[in-house]
Amino acid sequence: MKANPKIDKFIQDILFVDEDKGKIVISLRKLILDIALTAKEEIKYGGLVFVIGKRLFCGIFVRKNHISVEFDRGVEMQDPDNFLEGIGKYRRHLKLAQQEDIKNKKLEYYVKQSYKL
Repeated sequence: MKANPKIDKFIQDILFVDEDKGKIVISLRKLILDIALTAKEEIKYGGLVFVIGKRLFCGIFVRKNHISVEFDRGVEMQDPDNFLEGIGKYRRHLKLAQQEDIKNKKLEYYVKQSYKL
């Protein structure tokens, strides 16, 4: 992960307000960047988004009671366990309330799918 002052500040702000959520964001960021080697990170729409070319394929957004990992073409993704939420035309998201949800809700599986779409 390359140092980026805006992203570093974003994460530090989350850690300051809610250390547990900050740790989840750090774990999510690492997982996504380990999978999406060509992705670039940006702070946009109030969250941390991951972009390939012009496509924003995945984003991390901190909410009051959870962290939302959103997928731009989630409607096209396989979801055998029905973890994806949302009723929009294209987007779907996973809600994560604790560190264990990263594994329990199979986030790696969904990130890999979104990256390949």
